Amino acid sequence: MSSHDICEIKSIRSELLDEISQKMKNDDLIQKTCDLFKILGDPNRIKIILALKYGELCVCELSLLLDMSQSSVSHQLRHLRNANIVKFRKENKQIFYKLIDDKILEIIKEGEEYEP
Repeated sequence: MSSHDICEIKSIRSELLDEISQKMKNDDLIQKTCDLFKILGDPNRIKIILALKYGELCVCELSLLLDMSQSSVSHQLRHLRNANIVKFRKENKQIFYKLIDDKILEIIKEGEEYEP
């Protein structure tokens, strides 16, 4: 750690810290946000979400579209389902998936546009 990374004098602005502390999210919400970003940290899950942007698709269609095995697609969909990003319905022997809420697309778009 260089000397540029630490304060040379300790001058605590207690009122400011109290105000910020009250405005910060609680630990449960912070953990929920971290969990969401973990889910979105997999490129295959992002691809699945982006494919479902255009409508409901069955596992076999997603498999062909993304050039993945059906078991790999199902594995990724299970994560997305557990995170309440997608939902499914069964029709005969096919399982169709769709996005629960388009807000996830806004999050992905923000990530695409972010430039550090």
